[in-house]
Amino acid sequence: MDNNLLLSYQNTVISIAGKQFIGPLNFDVRAGEIVTLIGESGSGKSMSAMTPFGLSIAHAHGAVYFNGENILTQNTAKLAKLRREHIGFVFQQPLTAMTPHRTISAHLAEALAQNLDVPQGQDEMVKLLLLVGLDDGAAMLNSYPHMLSGGQRQRVLIAMAIAHRPKLLIADEPTSALDALLRREIMALLIQLCRQNNMAMLLISHDILSVEADSDNIIILRNGKIEAKGRPQEIRENSLKIGDDNMDGHYVRQLLNAMPKLSDIVPPMGKMGQDILRVSDLNISFDNPNRSLLGAFWPWGGNDISKIRAVKNANLTLHRGETLAIIGGSGSGKTTLGRAIAGLGPYQQGQLTLLGKILPISQKRSADNRRLLQPVFQDPMASLDPMWRVTDIIAEPLCSFYPEMDRKARREKIIYLLNEVGLDESFLDRKPASLSGGQAQRIAIARALAADPEILLLDEATSALDPVIAKQICALFRKLQSERGLALIFITHDVALARQMAHHIAVMEKGAIAEFCNNMDIFAHPKAAITQKLIAASH
Repeated sequence: MDNNLLLSYQNTVISIAGKQFIGPLNFDVRAGEIVTLIGESGSGKSMSAMTPFGLSIAHAHGAVYFNGENILTQNTAKLAKLRREHIGFVFQQPLTAMTPHRTISAHLAEALAQNLDVPQGQDEMVKLLLLVGLDDGAAMLNSYPHMLSGGQRQRVLIAMAIAHRPKLLIADEPTSALDALLRREIMALLIQLCRQNNMAMLLISHDILSVEADSDNIIILRNGKIEAKGRPQEIRENSLKIGDDNMDGHYVRQLLNAMPKLSDIVPPMGKMGQDILRVSDLNISFDNPNRSLLGAFWPWGGNDISKIRAVKNANLTLHRGETLAIIGGSGSGKTTLGRAIAGLGPYQQGQLTLLGKILPISQKRSADNRRLLQPVFQDPMASLDPMWRVTDIIAEPLCSFYPEMDRKARREKIIYLLNEVGLDESFLDRKPASLSGGQAQRIAIARALAADPEILLLDEATSALDPVIAKQICALFRKLQSERGLALIFITHDVALARQMAHHIAVMEKGAIAEFCNNMDIFAHPKAAITQKLIAASH
């Protein structure tokens, strides 16, 4: 008997409404071991990890043993007790995993209360925050999730997950929404916590390159089936074997090749036209809602903590047919700047010029101002109304900007837009819940194109997608740019992807543009320290 065996899937199948989607699954996780589930969107990674513990709408059959007991035979109350006492969860989006109107102190208190055998109270909370690399924990306790940067929120979520000293940590894409520097820091933290506490981790990821060095075993999932499993070195070596009888190796190669790398050849960039957008000395600040507590750790610092200076004196120029990438760490101000340009957020000082005309602040923009610059957001599912059909979603901007268009013409235009983004009219009556992540993002792009914009603002538009789908979406952006002459503002934390996509790159740090130059120069001769760090972390 293996005394270290903690979790064992034995002929486990997972179904919804009686239809099998995943399985059979057979793999083990031992105490202190890190096992990673890897695959494309829809491959069954998250559902495989969450369903046995009662955290999905699906049902698991067969056997899943935890500490020698088949948890699939347990009722809801026993599963809740098991989660409370022995399992910790770290989710991909900490802002949605945390309750917005509760303080960090309240979150940690609830997490600690799951195990009354561990010390409770504020001192223990500060120790937990210190353990996950937050030195200013005492000042942070009375803050709310929205007051923290993305990296700080993810560290708090990890503190909550380990507060009750679990035996197993399930981490679902814990770093995919973070920049390269934070991604390394958070992964190093998770590995350290596992090794020091003999805690097992079932890690879910679509990024095989970033996890293979730290994983003891890797399981590749494809369409709900285990395509390959073994030690990372074995998986890598098998992927190098060429032959029709090595289909699992071919799929691993496909995953590896889809990941953008700094060593990749940069594709030819399209020709740029005249200036289309100018950003001049733009400044954005917000009232500090908790100045007495936030001054100690707020990333922008400064003597006047009554205001948060989110963007400082930003200057950019965008040309027709150009892709301008804005990169930077979490909390650097890149999304805040992008939202101000798109009219989705405020700015207090500076000037925006679009097609030679001064662009008013968001509240005063005309319909034509808004039509010319359309956003595509990070989370496609969150950006689509779950109750609307695809035809209604794409029709909304058509009705708003082209009210004279009759129903027949509108339907023809919607079908044309679907075709333009690689979909067909069979999607017209579907709702977002029936779409994959890649399909949902294509619908979001079709909605943006319906306005016939000059500029698309792409705010982390591929970071929620797996590498294979993300590569397809990036190819779609290039195709649309070539055919329509679009200008793209490409906000991303992925330095290698920015290198593949952009003519020019702006690097932001603490609200300021630290460096702005053409694609080739910024990688050949990075000048700013933050640029050098981001590039080094992306190798």
